[in-house]
Amino acid sequence: MPAPTVPPPAAELRAPDPAGFARQALLHAAAVAGRDAPEADRARRLSAATVAALDGAGFARHFVPRRWGGREGTFSDVVTAAAAVAEGCTSAAWCAALWAAHGRFASFLPGAAQEEIWASSPDTRIAAALAPAVSRARAVEGGWDLEGDWAPVSGIRHADWVLLAAPTHGAGPSRTVLFAVPAASVTVRDTWNSTGLRGTGSHTVTVRDLFVPEHRAVGLDLVLAGEDPASRARCHTAPAHLAGGLMFAAPALGAARAVRDSWTAWAARRGAGALRPLDQPGMPERLSRASVDIDSAELLLRQAAGRADTEDPDAALVAANRRDAAFGADRLSDAVDRLFRAGGAHVGDADSALQRRWRDVLTIASHAVLRPEPAAAAYARSVGDPGADDTAGAPETARARR
Repeated sequence: MPAPTVPPPAAELRAPDPAGFARQALLHAAAVAGRDAPEADRARRLSAATVAALDGAGFARHFVPRRWGGREGTFSDVVTAAAAVAEGCTSAAWCAALWAAHGRFASFLPGAAQEEIWASSPDTRIAAALAPAVSRARAVEGGWDLEGDWAPVSGIRHADWVLLAAPTHGAGPSRTVLFAVPAASVTVRDTWNSTGLRGTGSHTVTVRDLFVPEHRAVGLDLVLAGEDPASRARCHTAPAHLAGGLMFAAPALGAARAVRDSWTAWAARRGAGALRPLDQPGMPERLSRASVDIDSAELLLRQAAGRADTEDPDAALVAANRRDAAFGADRLSDAVDRLFRAGGAHVGDADSALQRRWRDVLTIASHAVLRPEPAAAAYARSVGDPGADDTAGAPETARARR
């Protein structure tokens, strides 16, 4: 674990220490990510130092089975940890949360594939594209012939393995299967030029006529439903929608807290005039409303993460967690936008950290999994028809991220 050679951020962790993460390693990751965030935004990729700090904090191993040296950790811990890193850099927190989530998905693969991925280290970074996109897998002797294009694939430049979903052909009825592929076997096309989350480097992955052995494949339906017969750990028996939205919303929470801190520091300073910005009409209410939205969203996300860790994951619980993640992200985007629009001329500077975080939060809130309308529809179905099964469905990374 790297020593905290970079001073920790001024703000300590805003919640009780996540038990699965060493406090100093987590603060170190937040500090390094924050220091390198401007360059990550310009280069459209995380720095090597940031990636190393995230490894040291243990994100990639968080949901890895214990038999490979992983933690089999909780959803609450990864939400808390990702939010802490996001106070330094939203893109770093996004990749960290996804590397954790994809380790959970990989735990559904057959044992031989898990050994290939984790035998040497539980800190293997795994990227993923769970939407079949333009792809196909054709049955061949001993496995599959895979080809296709998948986008966006966050953190692919730093990944060791990548999980790719594709419909199958030639081996019974067609179904969607998740294939584990060494990252060195794919072609990465530089296509990521998003307004927000630029540092995630969520480029396009292309595969042509790649042989994937049978043991590196698992039905996507099993992964989405959380049916891992080899594990009794809660994190491996949870449906995808139970906590997927929470891990996406966590980086927005940390970024929003950082926006509130920097905006408040600016508004409390006196300039050439007699009044501080905070003393001007309407500004105290603007700050108060934004703070209430951020604090309310944090309560929603923490409550939902606790449910994901402890309660029976029936359709009603899944729908409630989808609702809380989506509306929590919506509140965070409203709060950040409210402060941004009253931030003065400085917030529009190309190098403004507030402007970068504003872009990041609004981009996260536009994610398909965090859109309020489908989450509200699922919640309404669970209330109106308690027997409805909403535990399956689209995974965290199954639809276009923007």
